[in-house]
Amino acid sequence: MSISFPASPLALDLGPGRPPLLRTGTVGDPAHWAAEHGDALHASVAEHGAVLVRGLGLRDADGTGTVFRRLAKGLMPEKEAFAPRRNYAPGVYSSAKWPPNQPMCMHHELSYALEFPGLMLFACLGAPTEGGATAVADSSAVLQSLPGELTKRFEREGWLLTRSYNDEIGASVAEAFGTEDRGAVESYCRANAIEFDWQPDGALHTRQRRSAVVRHPVTGARCWFNQIAFLNEWTMAPEVREYLVDVYGADGLPFNTRFGGGDPIGEAVVQLLNKIYEDNTVREPWQAGDLMLVDNVRTAHSREAYEGPREVLVGMADPVRLADCSPTVEVTTR
Repeated sequence: MSISFPASPLALDLGPGRPPLLRTGTVGDPAHWAAEHGDALHASVAEHGAVLVRGLGLRDADGTGTVFRRLAKGLMPEKEAFAPRRNYAPGVYSSAKWPPNQPMCMHHELSYALEFPGLMLFACLGAPTEGGATAVADSSAVLQSLPGELTKRFEREGWLLTRSYNDEIGASVAEAFGTEDRGAVESYCRANAIEFDWQPDGALHTRQRRSAVVRHPVTGARCWFNQIAFLNEWTMAPEVREYLVDVYGADGLPFNTRFGGGDPIGEAVVQLLNKIYEDNTVREPWQAGDLMLVDNVRTAHSREAYEGPREVLVGMADPVRLADCSPTVEVTTR
C-alpha cells in the first residue's frame, strides 16, 4: 500500500535538472531556523525525495552538528564504512576520503547493512572550484527503467558484497568495525549476517548477501536500493582496476559486487546501471553554507569529481532496519 503526503508548505524552486531548491534569505541563527522549519523540510523530503536549502550560512562543524540534531530524530554512528571519514562529533562526519578525480557513483548509504540511515544530511562548508556536486536520483524511477529480466534476477537472488580489508585501500578493519579485536569483529559479523574469513597474513575477507529491491518503510514504494554499481570493479577507472587486480588479485579487491548467487556481474550490466542512474540524475553545484536533506531509501546520491578544496559534512540519521523494508532475500544472523 502506498501512502501520499500533503504538499510541502515551503516555496520550492522546482527547476528541471536539479533537486528542489529552497532559498531561505538571510538567516541569523541556522539552528533556530532549522528547528522552526523542521516539519516543513521533512514534508518536502517526503514529497520530493530530497531538498537543497540555500542561504543558511553554515560555517563550522559545531554549528552544523547542532542543525543536524535539530532536524534528525537521531544521528547514528557509521559501521561497515567502505572508506575512512573524520569524526567531528557523534554522528557528524566528513565526506568519505575518496580521490577527488574519481567520482563516487550513485548509491544508497550503508545499503549493505542490516540497519541504515533513513535520512542523509549534507552541509557544504567549502565549495570546490569545479565539480563536486552531491547529485541525486529517484530510486523508484531507476527501478522502473531497468530491464524486467534483470530486475527479476536481482529480486530473486539479491546482491553479494565481497570485501578484503587492508591498511592501504578503503577502510581498515578498525575504521569499519570500530575495533581491531578479532572476537568483537567476529561477533559483529555473526550478528549482522556477514560471512568472514581471516587470511594467513591477518587480512579479513567478508561476504554479505542483501536485497537489491526494497519497499520504502513509510510509503511502501518499491525502490532500487543497493550499491551494486558503485562498489563493482567495472565502475572503477580502468587504470585503477588494473592496478588493484595486479596488486591484490581478482579475488582480493578491497570491494566488489556479484549477483546474489555468486555469479560475476558483467561490465555491460554495470555500464547499463550507471547509464540509467545518469538518465535519472539531477544536480546543483554546491555553494558554501548549503544544506541538503535526502531520503536515503527513495533517493540515491553520488559525489562528482572535483577540483579545489571541498568540505562537505555528513550526518546519517533516523535509522531504518532492512527487515522493515520487505526484503526479497532472507537474511540469517547468528
